[in-house]
Amino acid sequence: MSIEEPMRKTEQEIMPARISSIDKPVGYDIYPYHSLGDKKVFNSYSSLCDYITEQKTVVIDGYVGVYWAQLIHALREELTARGLIINIIDSANFFKSEKELDALVAPFLGSEDSVWGKKTSLTLADYFDTSAFAEIEKDPSADVNIIIGCGASLSNWNASLIYVDLPKNELQHRMSAGSISNLGMNQPEGQMEMYKRFYFVDWVVLNNHKKALIHKIDVFVDAQWDQDINWAFGKDVRSGLNKIATSIFRARPWFAPGAWGGQWMKEHMPQLDKNEVNYAWSFELIVPENGIVFESDGLLLEVSFDALMFTNNEQVLGKHAAQFQDEFPIRFDFLDTFDGGNLSIQCHPSLAYIQNEFGENITQDETYYILDCKKNATVYLGFQENINADEFRESLENSNNNNEEIDIEKFVQVHQAKKHDLFLIPNGTVHSAGAENLVLEISATPYIFTFKMYDWVRLDLNGKPRPINIEHAFKNLDFSRKGDKVQQELISKPSVFFEDQDIVCYHLPTHQEHFYDVHRLEFDKEVKVETNNICHVLMLVEGTAISVESADGTTMNFPFAETFVIPAAASSYKIINQGEQRAKVIKAFLK
Repeated sequence: MSIEEPMRKTEQEIMPARISSIDKPVGYDIYPYHSLGDKKVFNSYSSLCDYITEQKTVVIDGYVGVYWAQLIHALREELTARGLIINIIDSANFFKSEKELDALVAPFLGSEDSVWGKKTSLTLADYFDTSAFAEIEKDPSADVNIIIGCGASLSNWNASLIYVDLPKNELQHRMSAGSISNLGMNQPEGQMEMYKRFYFVDWVVLNNHKKALIHKIDVFVDAQWDQDINWAFGKDVRSGLNKIATSIFRARPWFAPGAWGGQWMKEHMPQLDKNEVNYAWSFELIVPENGIVFESDGLLLEVSFDALMFTNNEQVLGKHAAQFQDEFPIRFDFLDTFDGGNLSIQCHPSLAYIQNEFGENITQDETYYILDCKKNATVYLGFQENINADEFRESLENSNNNNEEIDIEKFVQVHQAKKHDLFLIPNGTVHSAGAENLVLEISATPYIFTFKMYDWVRLDLNGKPRPINIEHAFKNLDFSRKGDKVQQELISKPSVFFEDQDIVCYHLPTHQEHFYDVHRLEFDKEVKVETNNICHVLMLVEGTAISVESADGTTMNFPFAETFVIPAAASSYKIINQGEQRAKVIKAFLK
């Protein structure tokens, strides 16, 4: 790709490399970070080359989507300018042919027209000619020997290990611009095809590879900027991960527009780019795609959220670590339909279906918590009492084939939405968020397995119809969730869990199929909470701001609508209301 072509496709800026470039807002902050202390993060290729020169031999491994050619050029230019003889070996030279790789990954990509594949059983080594890799030797006449690129550590060189990471949001902005390709490929494909291959194959093998390396990494490099890098020593990053795993942390959120997207986040989150057409999603805590940001001397360094789970899942998840291991099981995200449109009429797969068809461990059980809404806001949930499955399917297929609208309320119930309502959406339940809502989705972590049945006869932001998945949906729909049963079983009915002076804790019961539960803490001054060796995910859902202090003395401040996590190992924490209005804090946790 030439330098003139766009490297990323989005209206949103890259996270600044320095906090001095960030305008700190009064409210919601899209750039949360955790301090590593002084002199722990470094900037520039020059400083990294100081380290490389000292080592003389290094292995530079990392993630797909990194501009490896640009990184190689920058290192070569810097080291050559120092008068050094350099031997740089690109691991990409040892990939199997593209034809071989296509054949290798094909069993995991599903049918050509499918949005989904199945999580791969491949390893990163399967991508390479490992016999040729094993024969790579250092050049004894060179001052510096470097092997660089995805999978470089498979060479088994005994050398310092540098790992180059890239946030998933930036990877997808690059993907949208066509400036990167899938692992081992030279040319980009269509966005749907690339994302499917990333999600079900490339990310799986690279995440497993990162997990195997995590305790061996000597240097972490953040490569999300075009012409610059920040980096830190592995021991300092792991120390930072240890710290947040026993106190408080917030992942860096990211945001995406969509066909039904709204304007609430654009108005309430001042750092978001106002030129974006809308914001449909906030990845508050969709951890397969979030990062954790560290800071030192004003420099920022982002590592993937899974790095925390690879090193500290027992501290984070406590009594549930054995069950979920390094998968963080709870998801928080915003669905913004203010001045937007309805989500598609949809459902999600059963546990057996998602395991057998897509290779996931847990399924997409959801809830909708109404954080804000207009008077006419609604939620579509459950079937009408007289639902006829055959008639419903015939109407859906006719709409899909002939581009015709449906009177969807003939089949699906519509409910008035009010602030602080909690709608329960166990797998197999027909549902949709209507327009004029700001939904906090409190859910199990899987997030791409939405079987759309009806999308209101509209086009996506690229002017194309979104894929409709009637066949998948009808293999999972629960037609017994209808009539009065919907009101009884799928709309949470809060009850007082405990009261103490000005504190009231409400229990917002979830469905029996949900493996997580929800409380809402309401208080004027402060409340102390024990973790009981369980991880808590929280958000201030009414009020101005709170401060949170963990048992080890760590304190963080959170304004309205920011998601944060208290790991199980924090033991206890105190939430202090910083505003005049009574505070309401949602707490989700595993049952």
